[in-house]
Amino acid sequence: MKNPALILSAVLLIAIHVDARHVTANVAVTDITPPIEMKYTLGGYGKRMSKPAEGIHDPIMAKALALKKGSEKCLIITIDILGLPSNFKADLLKRIEKTGWKARNLTLLPSHSHGSLEMAALNSKNVFGVPQIGIFQPELLAFLLDKMEKLVLAADGNYRDVKIGTGSAKFDGLNRNRRGDKVIDNELTVTRIDLADGQPLAALVNWTAHPTFIGETDMLLSAEWPGYLQAGMEESIGKGVTVMYYNGAEGDQSPVYDSAADPYQKIQGYGKMIAGKALSVYNTIQPAAVSELACHYETIDLPAHVAHPDFMKTGGAEYGLNEQTAGVIMKAIGPESVGMGSVRIGDFVLVGIPGEMTAELGLAVKESLKNNRIKHVAIGGLANEWISYILAEDKYIKGGGYESSVSFYGPGLGEIMKSAAIKIAAPLTQ
Repeated sequence: MKNPALILSAVLLIAIHVDARHVTANVAVTDITPPIEMKYTLGGYGKRMSKPAEGIHDPIMAKALALKKGSEKCLIITIDILGLPSNFKADLLKRIEKTGWKARNLTLLPSHSHGSLEMAALNSKNVFGVPQIGIFQPELLAFLLDKMEKLVLAADGNYRDVKIGTGSAKFDGLNRNRRGDKVIDNELTVTRIDLADGQPLAALVNWTAHPTFIGETDMLLSAEWPGYLQAGMEESIGKGVTVMYYNGAEGDQSPVYDSAADPYQKIQGYGKMIAGKALSVYNTIQPAAVSELACHYETIDLPAHVAHPDFMKTGGAEYGLNEQTAGVIMKAIGPESVGMGSVRIGDFVLVGIPGEMTAELGLAVKESLKNNRIKHVAIGGLANEWISYILAEDKYIKGGGYESSVSFYGPGLGEIMKSAAIKIAAPLTQ
């Protein structure tokens, strides 16, 4: 028996295609670098013990691409930060709901920079005061929400006719599987958006790797290598283009850069190298007027919280927890359900994953959605919020690594998230 929800979604999409004109777009950019006097913490490493940043190496940015066709609007925002807690999108929507934006048509994509803001410092449910986890900073949350609200308002207007195209290419030797598995997602995907007269407007760049050249002892704020990727492409293309980076299913993917340079030189070198590869893809794309634009979003229930048997050896040790405190914190901070969404732009679908999915699962999602209408699929990792690492059941049970131990919803989470991602994105591929 056919799924009525899928049939309804397909009918709605067809209606959009018939009644609306071509996609229009606008972009906006804001510098979200907090003043150093705010004494904000950097994320990604428990051993930093919530010490404040010691300075600013390079600015962190948030960039918005607003797309509109008829009554359908989709907003994609990339952010140079580690990740987002479950409260952040809801807090932002309260500020912008009067403008018509809903959860279904808003996608937030953190880069996962380990040189940027601590995710737990933005979590209003984080009342525990554990330095290894990160301490909630209300003033930092308010600062970022103010910036994001203004960004949305700036993007949501002055929509112009655009031409859009997406291209993909595979590049070996630039990332690796840090768990020692053979599975690597080496596909780089670029979506190019030009104004109708050919003037560059924006480019979305998807490459799958942890931004972790900056380590636990490096205390300068930085967008890490994604910042240099974006800046490098913007400089090469010129003409005021906005380049927006988003990560993929990077749960077990690390960057590869053979250099003895210090971490800050490495982020520049690697970022510029990936910028060069992305530019080579960008230059092959021939954008055209696009009539397909749609968002699909659903809320799914998550399994019960459970600590992995290896948690105390890795994540627990890093974050200074015991079995009892770990359980209390998981239940208080970890959501019981999560929103998942996807966006279709022409022959491209962006699939949002609210956590750190491994490449094995991400590749399965991508391949399942490609057809004669959808030529390109990319995973938007850490979309909207971070729920934990997401692994296949056999990898979770095998354990033996940080990724499995910091997966907080049991062995079935990977299959649940993979299936949900495919189900939610499937109507967009019709």
